Amino acid sequence: MDSRPPLVPAYRTLPEYVRHWAETTPARRAFTFVDHPAASSRGVHRTLTWQGLDRRVRALADRLAGQAGPGARVALLCPQGTDYVTAFLAALSAGMVAVPLYPPGLAGHADRLAGVLADARPEVVVTSGHVLEEVEAFCRRWPVSVIAADPGSGAAAGTAPPAASDAGATAYLQYTSGSTRAPAGVEITHANVVANARQALTAYGADTRPVTCVGWLPLYHDMGLVLSVAAPVVGGHLSVLMDPAAFLHEPARWLRLLAAHPRTVSAAPNFAYEYCATAVTDAQKADLRLDGVVALVNGSEPVRPGTADRFHAAFAAQGLAADVHCPSYGLAEATVFVSASAPGEPLRRFTLDRDALAAGKALPAGPDDADAVLLTGCGAPVDQQVRIVDPVSRTALSEGEVGEIWVQGPNVGRGYWNNGPQSRRVFGAELAGVPGGWLRTGDLGTLLEGELTVTGRLKDLIVVDGRNHYPQDVEGTAQDAHPAVRRDRLAAFGVPGVRRGEGEGERVVLVAEHARTARLDEIDVPALARAVRAAVSARHGLRLADVVLVPPGAVPRTSSGKVSRALTRTRYLEGVYGARSAG
Repeated sequence: MDSRPPLVPAYRTLPEYVRHWAETTPARRAFTFVDHPAASSRGVHRTLTWQGLDRRVRALADRLAGQAGPGARVALLCPQGTDYVTAFLAALSAGMVAVPLYPPGLAGHADRLAGVLADARPEVVVTSGHVLEEVEAFCRRWPVSVIAADPGSGAAAGTAPPAASDAGATAYLQYTSGSTRAPAGVEITHANVVANARQALTAYGADTRPVTCVGWLPLYHDMGLVLSVAAPVVGGHLSVLMDPAAFLHEPARWLRLLAAHPRTVSAAPNFAYEYCATAVTDAQKADLRLDGVVALVNGSEPVRPGTADRFHAAFAAQGLAADVHCPSYGLAEATVFVSASAPGEPLRRFTLDRDALAAGKALPAGPDDADAVLLTGCGAPVDQQVRIVDPVSRTALSEGEVGEIWVQGPNVGRGYWNNGPQSRRVFGAELAGVPGGWLRTGDLGTLLEGELTVTGRLKDLIVVDGRNHYPQDVEGTAQDAHPAVRRDRLAAFGVPGVRRGEGEGERVVLVAEHARTARLDEIDVPALARAVRAAVSARHGLRLADVVLVPPGAVPRTSSGKVSRALTRTRYLEGVYGARSAG
């Protein structure tokens, strides 16, 4: 095991932390990327020490400084790996603004990549040598310089200290995943990311004891960037990375990395825990020991308590503790982290009355209420303030009342890149009787026994006959209604108009992928639709106007892996799914 890092000093920027660890613990491991070049590969490890990382960062920063001046945007189109880490930190070290993105080969996201590049207008693009030609071809439509983050350039490292010294300057643009709207670039300052890294380290018990951060989340996503790069850099911890595609191909690879390192902390969305519980075989479990796992962050929407139970049941025999699951809440506008359940504490569950919740009140359900809503607490904020607010009157609500989640803290970003009006509306909200500007998250939630409990998205809320329905609640009922419905790969949403004599008002549609274990032509689609309709009607008092079953991969997801209800709705209205409708 690596020796424990010394007491962490207080620096203002991430490059200053890199320089500190390079000077005080040069030979200690900083980042390891585990590559899986073949389907049967158990992993090829490539490691950078803190001294090696510092040399590569300074060398690339010197090259960037020769391409553009301070404040210029630098788009990162590197594959997952140490090149990505180097490019991100080098852009910050050169006083430029990093734009974390991905290579054009990422399936289904080329249009979004083009849109972000057009919006950010970078002067330089950094990529890896083995995809350089592909990136150059994609970027020909823009006046940018494309360079490779060449590991061999470390020998020519400069001696200048990091150029970025203004903690209030923008460090990078974190583009939102676009689950409910078009992607927008959030301006994250150096102070924001350092503060959020410290908040996360405190929340997950990594501020006073050494941990190993293990992650497969993409580094262009806010959670992946902060928990796999920023927090390890601030805390001086080893970060072990793998490619998201390697996890999806064989989820046991992630678990093997958790088992191979001491005191591991990792993060994943809800679907990943569900996937592991069902896809990891007994043979793959045989040599796993997970008793060294400290915290498993679940930062998805929604966090389902049943998933945590199934994940623990699947790996309890491998030594996985029952109290390492940490439901968390965050968003790009707050860098990422807002609140989290602490490791070592049992999962907080709240069984609520469905009708009361639809009316904006989180009231306990009766002991025999089979239709109760089960929600998970996402802990308390660390060094931030959170309020539940009536989005119309902008007044704070009491515990147990449902409203919009508002946040205030040193991690809240400056605003949206090149969008002053939207920045003022979202980042400069005024709360009656409370000083300072607040971030409007657009998420709905409540405070229960001091725990932030998220109930859904304000824009996703389905309103029928004056009654509120949370889409993730409807989706949970639907996926339990028939075994051929693929879990966490379905979208419920409202659409306007009159169809089939239903009258005026919002109609509710469900688009669901079928399980990979079944072929579409083998499924009795009408019977599946009847089962889903009956379950939703019985539990929610809601009539589904349309149930659409589609093949795996047909429900669009955001770049962070969440189902995009907005894009699914758009495709439905455009008739993309019409031929597969179950009516």
